[in-house]
Amino acid sequence: MKAAQIRFFSPQENSTPKEKKAKKVAPVTGYISTAGKLVFPAKSISQLDFDPETAQFRIGTQEGKRKIKSLYVIPVTDEQEGTFELEKAAKSYSISLPIILQKGGIDYSNSKYVFTVKPFDYEEGVVGYELQLEDQAPKPAYTGKPRGRKPKASEE
Repeated sequence: MKAAQIRFFSPQENSTPKEKKAKKVAPVTGYISTAGKLVFPAKSISQLDFDPETAQFRIGTQEGKRKIKSLYVIPVTDEQEGTFELEKAAKSYSISLPIILQKGGIDYSNSKYVFTVKPFDYEEGVVGYELQLEDQAPKPAYTGKPRGRKPKASEE
């Protein structure tokens, strides 16, 4: 009889693995002030990996779109033209963009906009941030033509 290859078990394989609870990471958020500034609370700045005192950013949006749905914030390491700096406020940092936001169809003076920051790989070694805008105002009621089948008249 040939000797079969045998795989032996260890006592560690027989014990139940202890599952580590994944830490819930709060999403990084901010808002647009009524003065047209992107406001990053101090908590959000601490979650992002950059120095707010010296950080400079290039800010853009998706090309070919009329209304701004999301802004792209790319950190810049060296001095370049056309960069924005963070301004220190009481408990937050902000970037002033009133004219850009108005041209992009964002009515920040009448309704509150919040944004969620999602990091993405922009270029090699450069992490950019996508700010997805959400309007806090409720959607207006639909005033168009009703669709679908007409409801049957109730017989009384």
